[in-house]
Amino acid sequence: MQDLIRQLLAEVGEDPSRDGLLDTPKRVEKAYRFLTSGYEADIDQVLNGALFSVDYSEMVIVKDIDFYSLCEHHLLPFFGKCHVAYIPSDRVIGLSKIPRLVDVFSRRLQVQERLTNQIAETIQDKIAPLGVAVVVEATHLCMSMRGVQKQNSFAVTSAMLGAFRSASRTRMEFLELIKLRSAAPILAGSTPAGLACVGDD
Repeated sequence: MQDLIRQLLAEVGEDPSRDGLLDTPKRVEKAYRFLTSGYEADIDQVLNGALFSVDYSEMVIVKDIDFYSLCEHHLLPFFGKCHVAYIPSDRVIGLSKIPRLVDVFSRRLQVQERLTNQIAETIQDKIAPLGVAVVVEATHLCMSMRGVQKQNSFAVTSAMLGAFRSASRTRMEFLELIKLRSAAPILAGSTPAGLACVGDD
């Protein structure tokens, strides 16, 4: 990877051998290994057995989970907040494991829509709750520092499964509890992958 970074520096008109750039390939490789470490993560190891049988059937919400990811179209960051809720049937996930799940899927080359779905589907698969809801709101640098250059815009995506999809009252309770920073409408279903950031320019 370091040789590729040196080549990239030369392609943009820089001198990879100058003082300030000598260690840049090593630093960039280390950064990218971390930012894409989600590919090597094992979900079962991340959860580490933190699935518990509990007599509880009300909504569980973990909101305002900070995340940072890389847009797969431009390799530029997008970042923001993730809000996760589920209604247990007979098992719950240790609360600290939900932010870890968000980290696993955000530390990959992503589109926001896929990230939203992967978090929701993993929780559904691991504990089979009555419903799962995930809302992600993010700023995309591929929209703010290039392209349309809209610095104050952000994208909101949602994935609603089970009771959150079929029962509007449950869905609205969740949306009211997380109180999004925008008034952007949230769809009952998830949106198709690839729409938050258009990759043709």
